[in-house]
Amino acid sequence: MTRKTRKALRRTAIAVPLAALLLWFLFWPTVVWIVAGLVDLSRNKAKTRLMVGRYFTGNGIPTWLLSPFNLLVDALSYRNPGIYRLEDFPPAWREEIETVLDTFRTRREEITAEIDAKFHDGRRGMYVYRWYGKQHIRTVPEFERDFRYVKTIAVSVFSGKESTTWHYGPLRLTLRVLLNLKPADSDRVFIECQGRRHLWRDDPLYIFDDTLFHRSVNEVDARRYNVFMDVIRPSPVPGVLSVLLRGVSAIADQMKAMFYKNWRMIGAPKAKAPAGDAAA
Repeated sequence: MTRKTRKALRRTAIAVPLAALLLWFLFWPTVVWIVAGLVDLSRNKAKTRLMVGRYFTGNGIPTWLLSPFNLLVDALSYRNPGIYRLEDFPPAWREEIETVLDTFRTRREEITAEIDAKFHDGRRGMYVYRWYGKQHIRTVPEFERDFRYVKTIAVSVFSGKESTTWHYGPLRLTLRVLLNLKPADSDRVFIECQGRRHLWRDDPLYIFDDTLFHRSVNEVDARRYNVFMDVIRPSPVPGVLSVLLRGVSAIADQMKAMFYKNWRMIGAPKAKAPAGDAAA
């Protein structure tokens, strides 16, 4: 029996009795959570046993527990295609996103050299300029303006031959905007979501709903630098989403602890007791 099989059996042995107990003592709340989870999971394409298993018994459990909230956020937002283009954003959103992206493009060499000076070695690093609207590293003045929609500005760095596992992000209040600053000429450096691999060499920009099942892969022996932005979802009531996100930011450090186990956070306060694998 393989290690993965034993791990899956342990998770099932825990999940099944726990579900039975919850159905016995909290029948209707449990039914609501199960139905919300199934609706939420159905948004993913190319479903696999791994996808379902991780959602209900693995690293997707926080996403499942937050599924009623995320479905409410869907009701407060415009249609979610899962994978986005810049053209899908209203002009005010697009102006902020393009301002940040253009700054990274213009100052790419300066920014990557600065990161290398601070992050000498290690598997994964997150170089944080802003996190949930709070300013951290202040070496780029363009990132210190009062953004209304852009909430996180960072650069995620993978060392050579480093990848994430398949995983789900927890919250759908924001969308993830990624820009590869130095695309490798290889089909072994990509992000995979909705049954498709997006090769950075073909298009350095990728925007998606990170609560979908995805993984980020770097199988070449070179660093991969990805701009990492969280942007409030396009919505007729963006102020409401911003207020909700401010509430989330109160526990942002704990979220880092849960979802950034293998990351060195540079610039932001250190997370405590990490226990997860996330980000792109």
